[in-house]
Amino acid sequence: MNISSAIFDCSASDLDSCPDESLPEFAFIGRSNVGKSSLLNFLAGKRDLARVSRTPGFTKLINFFTMNASWRLVDLPGYGFAQVARQDKARFNGAVNDYLQQRPNLHCVFALIDSGLPPQPIDLEFVDWLAGNSIPFVLVFTKTDKVAAAKVQANIAAFKECISECCGLAPAILTCSATDRLGRAALLTVIKEAIA
Repeated sequence: MNISSAIFDCSASDLDSCPDESLPEFAFIGRSNVGKSSLLNFLAGKRDLARVSRTPGFTKLINFFTMNASWRLVDLPGYGFAQVARQDKARFNGAVNDYLQQRPNLHCVFALIDSGLPPQPIDLEFVDWLAGNSIPFVLVFTKTDKVAAAKVQANIAAFKECISECCGLAPAILTCSATDRLGRAALLTVIKEAIA
């Protein structure tokens, strides 16, 4: 899949302020500092599409980007951000919850996992929640450039073992590195096949 245009559409604070439901959507989410904005920019082929911040949890709204005028990338607030007041954190998590459960044109969630870490409870809980709510998702292990390949594979294997009970059918697993420009074709193939 070739991306010829990638434009910022809008930001939404809740489900009611999301754009119309005419285009298929693919949402990206992960815990703070997993490299989501860098991955979205890499995927879109635009360096400054999604803002990359040094502050974990910078994304607080649901951000929509229209690709090729035919589908949308959706940048969801990270879970577990530390720099946000407790009441705001709950509100934004509520907006994400509503979006994931009630958005009819959501085709797939890309759940981003840091490949350099052993399974983290917060990631396992989120994947368990996705599976329990029958939301289609793909696991994407990020930042593979920062870790030895053997460790990446060991962490992925451990994660698969941890989610084997909640996920009857194992989800697709991809790896990527925005720094080394690896994994883009595989991610876009999942999107292309979902749209088709």
